[in-house]
Parts: sequence; structure tokens; C-alpha cells
Amino acid sequence: MGLDSAMAISLSGLEAQRLTMELIASNLANINSTRTVYGEPYRRRIAVLGEKQLSFSDVLRQANAKVGIGGVEVVEVAEDLSPFQKVYQPSHPDADSHGYVSLPNVNYSTEMADMVEVSRLYEANITAFNATKKMMQDTLQLP
Repeated sequence: MGLDSAMAISLSGLEAQRLTMELIASNLANINSTRTVYGEPYRRRIAVLGEKQLSFSDVLRQANAKVGIGGVEVVEVAEDLSPFQKVYQPSHPDADSHGYVSLPNVNYSTEMADMVEVSRLYEANITAFNATKKMMQDTLQLP
């Protein structure tokens, strides 16, 4: 694997973690949203990551050079199908006939734990990218 491939893999990881962090921020911002455009509470969104799909030229180059080309990408943004929380608030405008309000299935603790994990993964990709960049700079400075 060439150094440019290593940088591309690190960049794909950075992009995937950035999108994951955006979803976490969206989940936290909507933690009290009891009504969406569809009339139900906000559903937690999760990034599903997968191996980056390669183009034909990438596969051909990989086969000829016997190098690994890859990376990660967000395959889809899925909705968490866990049930909504029910809270008794009869004065709330979105309360049902029994006085219960359905709140989003977003858990603050889970989102914060996910945020710490994603930020660590982002930092790891930056470290790998910087190490690769330094190796490229050192290679250019050889006598």
C-alpha cells in the first residue's frame, strides 16, 4: 500500500466520523422534540459504517499492484426503532387521551458516550494521517 492510499483511508475515516458526530449532534438537539413533520416524536439516527466501495479502476490497480486500497464510508443513516419514552404530562399539547406524551428514543448518556468514542476515533485518524504525512516529508528529504 502506498502512502497516498494510507492518507486516503485516513481521510475516509475522518469523513465518516464527522458525519457520525453530526448525527449525534442532531440527536441531542432533538432530545425533546415531541412532534416531527410526520407527526410522531423524533427518532434517534445512527450512522451505519461499511467498507468503502471500490471503483473498477481501483480494483484493477489493487490487483496489478497487489496493494490494499480501501477505507470506510457511511453506508446508510438508520433510524433507531426502539420504543418512545412515555411521560405523564396531561397539560402538554401532544399528550394522548390518557395524559401521556411520547418523547424521542434519544438517551443523553448513550449519545455522550458515543460522542466520546467518535471523537477518539477522529483523533486516531488525524494521528494516522499526520504520521503518513511525516513519512512522505521524510522521504522527500533523503539525500
